[in-house]
Amino acid sequence: MKKPDSKFIKVRCKDCENEQVLFNKASTTVSCHICGSKLAMPCGGKAKIKGEILEVIE
Repeated sequence: MKKPDSKFIKVRCKDCENEQVLFNKASTTVSCHICGSKLAMPCGGKAKIKGEILEVIE
């Protein structure tokens, strides 16, 4: 049985160091809750992650 390749990831904002959990296949732009900078942008499948990926949550 095939496992899904979509996962949640913990990302650190490059501007304010806030850590946030988001979906790696986000279909909308994900902004930092603290400073509002973009952490992920949709890119036709997997999202383009702008922050630093700290952990993949399985």
